[in-house]
Amino acid sequence: MAALPVSFIQVTDITRITPRTARVTFDADRIDDSVGRTPDQQVKLCFPRPGQRTPVLPEQNDDATGWYQAFLAIPESERPWMRSFTIRRRRPGTNTLEIDFVLHGDTGPAASWAGSAGPGSRLGMVGPSSLYSAPVSLTESIANSDWLLLAGDETALPAIATLLEALPERSRALAFIEVADAAERQDLGTAADATVNWLYRDGTSAGRSDKLIDAVREAEFLPGRPFAWLAGESGAVRALRRHLVDNRGLDKRSIDFSGYWRFRMTQDDAPTAEDMAEAQERLAAFQASADSRQG
Repeated sequence: MAALPVSFIQVTDITRITPRTARVTFDADRIDDSVGRTPDQQVKLCFPRPGQRTPVLPEQNDDATGWYQAFLAIPESERPWMRSFTIRRRRPGTNTLEIDFVLHGDTGPAASWAGSAGPGSRLGMVGPSSLYSAPVSLTESIANSDWLLLAGDETALPAIATLLEALPERSRALAFIEVADAAERQDLGTAADATVNWLYRDGTSAGRSDKLIDAVREAEFLPGRPFAWLAGESGAVRALRRHLVDNRGLDKRSIDFSGYWRFRMTQDDAPTAEDMAEAQERLAAFQASADSRQG
């Protein structure tokens, strides 16, 4: 099994790009040349426990399974909290990365860290790696479809932004993005013929909402066959996927989906039966995609 890229990253700047979103600029100790070259690249960030300046991590080795077992062997009181994030941008020719943090105002380790971090603060970074996040092949997806459907909440906004930026001219896209209010809108660049629909929760923080689900259900789709990319709260993602398959007639292989977070639960809580079923479907979809490329 391939090695997991493991490094430490240090904050050089923090900018509040919206009232509830902080863009954190990091310099990485080391970074692979492939990082930042494709959209929707996910990494695992490791946050220090109270009293730690730098998270405790095992050394990178050539066995991803062995590394993760060594990570789990760290005493729980010292083991870093691990959370998934999307690389928003890499500055060309440097080890500098930008990652957006949604500030929920809760006590979660990521939002809490982002609210108090400053230049010099350090995190651990694991990845990017296809071992836990299959990369989205826009070229392949566009070639096998007529347009791209994007749907997600503010946690999916960094990935949606990178996907829109990567679309070529003459491609078409329809995006639905749910955020707290109009102040959370961001300027999204793209060369594609794209329509972005912003949906507002009337000022409330991220939580259970039907606005995204209802908007996609009621939308007039573009002509032709879409490829759908869905991410955000797990329950909303499952509802959207069921709608696209059952009511819009999409092939499951034409949907990339990911539940980033769970309403009233954290990533440290045990997975539900629905979470396990979703993980199995994502694994099956990843394997089917890999088999088709090899064939």
